[in-house]
This record gives sequence, C-alpha cells and structure tokens, in this order.
Amino acid sequence: MSIADYKQLLGDHSKDTKLNLSSLFSNVDASGLTTDQFYGTALSLVYSLADNELIEAVEEEAEGKIEDNVKTAAKTAASLMAMNNVYYRFLHLSSDKQFGKMPAGLRMNAMANPGVDKADFELFSLAVSALNGCGMCIDSHVQTLMKHDVTAQAIQSSIKLAAVLNAALTARKLS
Repeated sequence: MSIADYKQLLGDHSKDTKLNLSSLFSNVDASGLTTDQFYGTALSLVYSLADNELIEAVEEEAEGKIEDNVKTAAKTAASLMAMNNVYYRFLHLSSDKQFGKMPAGLRMNAMANPGVDKADFELFSLAVSALNGCGMCIDSHVQTLMKHDVTAQAIQSSIKLAAVLNAALTARKLS
C-alpha cells in the first residue's frame, strides 16, 4: 500500500489531509530534508502512531530510497521517545520540582550511537516529541539541531510531517 492507496481510504471530510499528504510526499526535495531525514522522520512518526496501514504506506514510499539503518534508527527514535516523552513531560508539567533534581535512571544509550547521523536522529526524535506533546524534549532537540546547523525549514518540515501523518490517521479512523 502506498501513500496514494492510503489516501483512498480517507473519507470526503479529508480533502485537506489528502492534499497535504500528496504535497509532502511528492515534494521531498522541497522539504529542506535529505532523503534519509525525510523518510526516517516519517517512519519514526508512523511507528509511534502504530497504525499498520499507515506504516505499510510509508514503508512502501521509503522502499529503495533509504538503507536499513535508517529504518532501524526510526524504530529506535519511536521507542525511546515513547519513554522519554512521558517521563520528561511529567517533569515539565509537575508543579513539584523535586522530581527534576532526581536522576532519571532510564537507559537511553542508543541516543549516543543511533546508527545514523546525529542530526538525522535528532530530527526523528523531535518530530515524535512534537507528536507526543513533550515541550521539554522539543526544546532540547531543537537546541541540538541548531548546534548541528540544521535549517529552520528542515525543522519545520519534520513537524509538518508529524502534523499531517497524525491528521491522516485521525481522518482514517473517522472514515
């Protein structure tokens, strides 16, 4: 199943979402992201959304365009952010700041050596953090990306992917 096939599953209420999907996936070069960054980000998002049809569609779009290490890093980003976004969102939202002074004690060694360029992994993680609503993580990833000279356009494109893929899943559930 491709993105074009997935769009056919969306109802008439989803015209904008269909157009946004088409725009993003047909203009990868205009995104400011490399091919690895674009598809790695998209994959990390659909792995986080955990919808088999959407995963299948994005994996098919990525087929032959990225190496296996990018797909593995996308799964790693989705898995680690599933943990980190809950923990750090709690720290951010809790009015009792004692928890922020305590060691997290959570293993996240894969972030140090994710199997892809550090900036690419940070983009994957940023997009998932935005999807999961972790402001503390968003700030940290943006700061790291800026230090790696990732453009504002690339950062925005990763968030647009998060927004549109999330909308696609919602539209599918409503169809």
